[in-house]
This record gives sequence, structure tokens and C-alpha cells, in this order.
Amino acid sequence: MKTRAISIAAAAAMLAGCSVATTVRQNTMAINGSSATIGSNTAAIRESTMATTALVPALQGVNGLRAPLESVAALSPTLQGVASLREPMTRVAALDAPMQSLAALNAPMLRVAALDSTMSAVARLDGPMQNVAAMRPSLDRVAALQPSLDRVSALDVRLAAVAGLGPQLQQVGSLGQPLERVAALERPMSQLAALGTILNRPLLLVGIGALALAAWGLVTFVAVRFAILSASRAHPKSERPLTV
Repeated sequence: MKTRAISIAAAAAMLAGCSVATTVRQNTMAINGSSATIGSNTAAIRESTMATTALVPALQGVNGLRAPLESVAALSPTLQGVASLREPMTRVAALDAPMQSLAALNAPMLRVAALDSTMSAVARLDGPMQNVAAMRPSLDRVAALQPSLDRVSALDVRLAAVAGLGPQLQQVGSLGQPLERVAALERPMSQLAALGTILNRPLLLVGIGALALAAWGLVTFVAVRFAILSASRAHPKSERPLTV
């Protein structure tokens, strides 16, 4: 029993020694890890300190920008007004293509600008142009004469021939007074022309002759009848009235 107890105690002592050794090893490893972490943190702090030291001139320069930054801060209302122009500026930006097209018209616009004096002269024609516009009905009537004018233009050769008759026409012009006297005979000539048309129609002429003879016979009969009646009234007893 003693031997068994001793064996158990020895085993427990060995287990306890092993556990303590393991704990010591783990603690040593943890301490080594913490030391490495502290070393890395120290290096990082050193680098941060060096970087901060390097930023000192920059921070001093930023401190020198205090007055300009205050001036920029004073522009806050103006910048807000510019910010409110965002929508109009967006619409203006949407006009990029039309503005480029307008820019492409630079040369034509320069040529148009060179026409300033000519356009001014045209502008002074406003009154005459209005007068011409008021003549539109007359111009329309003249335009309606185009077929007649075409026919007149077709008479160019004949008119040239007539123009060559200038001396003869002057001689004819000297006959003005005789022609006026001839013109005064227009009515008799018309009546004579009417008689000429009758002569050109024999049947009509025969009919008119027959009517004239019938009228002459009727007039003669009426005259004789009236003469007999007058004679019978003048001598009612001495002579017997004649009958026809």
C-alpha cells in the first residue's frame, strides 16, 4: 500500500512538474510576443514622430494660408450664388453642339457683316418696295398678258420690217387730214357696206324688190280708191258713183 501511494505521489509530482514547465514555456512565449509587439509599436511611434516632424514645415505653411483661407471663407455667399447657377450652367452645357455649329458660322457671319453698307442701302429701299408691293394687282394683270406678249415677241421679224417702213409711214402720216375726212364718211360707208351685203345676196334683193312692188301697188290702190271716193262726194247727183 505504501508503495502504491508513493507511486501515485510520484506520478502526481511528475504531472505537476510537466504542467508547470508547460505553463512557464507558454508564459515565456507570450512575453516574447509582447516584447516583439512593443518593439514594432515603438518603431511605428518613431516613424510617426519622424513623419510629424517632417510635416512641421508644411503645417507652418498651412498656418501661413490662414489669411487666404479667411478671404476664401468671406467668398461663401458668392460661391453659394455660383452654386445656385448649376442648373443654368447645365442647360448652357447642353447647348455645346449648337454653340459649336454657331462657331462654325464664323466665316459666313463675317461675310454678312461685310455686307453692312449694302444691307443699309437695301433697308433704305423699304418705301419703294412697299410701293412695288402695292402694284401687285397691276403686275398680276401684266403677268396675265404673257401669252399676248409671247405672240408680240413672235412678231419681231414683222415689226422689224414695219420699222423699215419708216419713210413710207411718214408719208402716210402726212395724209392725216385726208384720212380724217375719210373717217368722217364712216356712217355713209357703213350704209354702203350694208347695201353691198344685200347685193351679195340675190334672193334677199329679189325679196326686197317684191316687197317694194307690193307696197307700191298697195299705195297706188289706196290712192285711186281715195280719189274715186272724193270724186263721188264732190258730184253725188250729177254723176253716178263709180265702184271699184
